[in-house]
Amino acid sequence: MALYKRGKFWWINISHRGKRIQQTTGTEDKIAAQQYHDKFKAELWKVNKLEEQPKKAWKDAVVRWFAEMQHKRSLYDDRLHVKWLDKYLGDFYLVDITKDIVDAIAKEKEAEGVKPATVNRMMALLKAILRKAANEWEWIDKIPLVRMRKVESKRIRWITREEAMQLLAVLPPHLSAMTTFSLATGLRQSNVTGLKWQDVDLVRRHTLIHSDQAKMRKAIPVPLNEDAIDVLRNQLGKHDEYVFTYQGNRIIQCSTKAWRAALKRAGIKNFRWHDLRHTWASWHVQSGTSLQELQVLGGWASFEMVLRYAHLSSDHLRTAAERVSVLKLQNAELGLVVKKQETRSLRV
Repeated sequence: MALYKRGKFWWINISHRGKRIQQTTGTEDKIAAQQYHDKFKAELWKVNKLEEQPKKAWKDAVVRWFAEMQHKRSLYDDRLHVKWLDKYLGDFYLVDITKDIVDAIAKEKEAEGVKPATVNRMMALLKAILRKAANEWEWIDKIPLVRMRKVESKRIRWITREEAMQLLAVLPPHLSAMTTFSLATGLRQSNVTGLKWQDVDLVRRHTLIHSDQAKMRKAIPVPLNEDAIDVLRNQLGKHDEYVFTYQGNRIIQCSTKAWRAALKRAGIKNFRWHDLRHTWASWHVQSGTSLQELQVLGGWASFEMVLRYAHLSSDHLRTAAERVSVLKLQNAELGLVVKKQETRSLRV
């Protein structure tokens, strides 16, 4: 029986290449179900006789993407982007997604007033899903051109110690603890929210960020200063597994309404959660930490990344520059000659 009813909905029952295909049509209307059956059977015929690729929808690609990307650290952000994209691509087949459609979607995102970097993150995800569909899943032959927006060089936004104290004073307790810990360690948001007690050693005063939790996929040993230790001691007993929780649950997102409200009360503008890491690095350099030491502490893969903070303290460069000061050398030699002459005069 090619078409039968199970519960409320009509189902199709088709044999294809020796395999039995049974799936719901998603409708209670028999006529609509018959149309679905005929269309589905025609697609199978094209695949079998004409060796055409089956037409896959954007939603099919999304489902497979999340099934295969469970290890991805930014999966939460992917879900937010896909949810936004659904209103534009939800009814599209992959083969029907063209450059014009992609450009129109990017313009819609820009119209919301977001920054080019935000548009690029969404477009990068769209491109990654389409590339998977083409190169690995072989659902489409090629992908449309996905044009990225021009982004200015990354800014360095940091706050002073006085501003930090003002912010901590108005934050809710759970966010205040996480902010203090971030300023003491420079850890990224995901590493703070995902920190587990099993990776914390209060006696040896250090914690470990495992390679699968680190952005550069390399384990990062993190020394804990007195501020970090105080925060951890205050968190003891609140949760068996995770260090930072709220009402008994692990914290996933830090940039919440409470965070933004606290920034407003503290009078701090244009400041993101990730800027706590910039602040930590800036304080280090201003306090005399070398850029080489900072690179190790922050787990950066390249020295170029920490050069962004070099302008905050040029003391070490100033000392190095003085080593080849010609005038200084000449003055020193002149002084030595004068002293020798004075010594000879005294002897005479």
